[in-house]
Amino acid sequence: MFIDDTIVAIATAPGEGGIGILRISGEKSLEVAQSIFKSVSGKRIDEYNNSTLIYGNIVDNDKIIDEVLLAYMKGPKSYTAEDVVEINCHGGFISVKKILELILSKDVRLAEAGEFTKRAFLNGRIDLSQAEAVIDVINAKTSKSHEVAQEQLEGALSLKIRSLRDKVTELLAHVTVAIDYPEEDIEFITYNTLKEKTEELEKEIKKLFDSSESGKIFREGLKTVIIGKPNVGKSSLLNLILGEKRAIVTDIPGTTRDVIEEFVNLRGIPIKIVDTAGIRETEDVVEKIGVEKSRKSLSSADLVIMVLDYSEKLTDEDIEILENIDKSKTVVLLNKADLKKQIEEEKISNYVENNSIIEISALKQEGIEKLEDKIESLVYKGEVRNSSDIVISNTRHRDALAKAHKSVLDALDAIYQNMPLDFIEVDLKNIWDYLGYINGDTVTEDLLDNIFSNFCIGK
Repeated sequence: MFIDDTIVAIATAPGEGGIGILRISGEKSLEVAQSIFKSVSGKRIDEYNNSTLIYGNIVDNDKIIDEVLLAYMKGPKSYTAEDVVEINCHGGFISVKKILELILSKDVRLAEAGEFTKRAFLNGRIDLSQAEAVIDVINAKTSKSHEVAQEQLEGALSLKIRSLRDKVTELLAHVTVAIDYPEEDIEFITYNTLKEKTEELEKEIKKLFDSSESGKIFREGLKTVIIGKPNVGKSSLLNLILGEKRAIVTDIPGTTRDVIEEFVNLRGIPIKIVDTAGIRETEDVVEKIGVEKSRKSLSSADLVIMVLDYSEKLTDEDIEILENIDKSKTVVLLNKADLKKQIEEEKISNYVENNSIIEISALKQEGIEKLEDKIESLVYKGEVRNSSDIVISNTRHRDALAKAHKSVLDALDAIYQNMPLDFIEVDLKNIWDYLGYINGDTVTEDLLDNIFSNFCIGK
């Protein structure tokens, strides 16, 4: 990637639409635009105020290609902090393609994936955490996941990381003074100060790291697997949650023979819900494949919803499933609660937490609110999220915070043991570096390439 090149890309999704947008960025943007655009007023592009929409035509040797609206944004007041031109033409394959080909013929190259956002980062308009938030805003599946991404795009995480790094810098300053001026006998004061301030730093980093579990859910969705033996109402539950008849429901056991996956917005929480084939011993070749897929889905789930029949006693198949689930991430639903109770609830409590057993009736559409309450409390760990809280939703940020937190603990251990300040200095520098990975202050070119390769071409 050559940062001095002028680049172009289509910024709208392919296909028919009201408009198609092409974006040009780089020092030749205005020159290229002047050569292919004629305003209806006859004025040149640079005669208009910055960021003004100009009505005119894209032309190739006086032949009109399309009627467009064009905007010129002079750097650094643009998305990339370079000169940028955006052309709004008619949507559809042909108009957009012809204009793109015309621009590419003017010594302009096609942008690489994420190159516009990468230039915004390299030119200092946004930091790396904000750049990554761009793709999270685009991929957000619920209003709350969009809210979390938008907060990071606006710089909430950037400010927090900057604040933490400033505190580490202050600690390093204390250590450096004590190391460089041992004759001043300030070591005792330094250790006391380090202990107090490093403990405060540890709490802040830990709080930020702890938010990453909920943040991962907002970004990727809570993988929720519905499991149970055949004919207990798993597909009925899926249809109830989705609000539509997505899965076939019959009285015949084994109707669901494959894994069904759907995304649903539950109180702003993105849920990737998986309806599985009933787990049982079977000679049916197709059903056997479905049962094996069910077992694999169970092992990779963030949340397991086990459905049992309220009107029947526990069977050996039920017990086998209960013995193979993780109680910390399992909710048991006693379905068909509109019928006479036969199930032994006290036996179930041996395998799951008592407050994770919920009675429902998928047929009568009763009890689903209790399930939603339970899922919400699991995501927020029983706490309502404060609007001012920063949530870590990026796996790379989580890993960096985990390493920073370990280094904080190492530094505290060294402080408690009154180890030489040189050892503590190494740990503090590691914290500073790991926090820098998040906002891009300490980052490699390979990492940047990897991050921006996940973006679309026009972004």
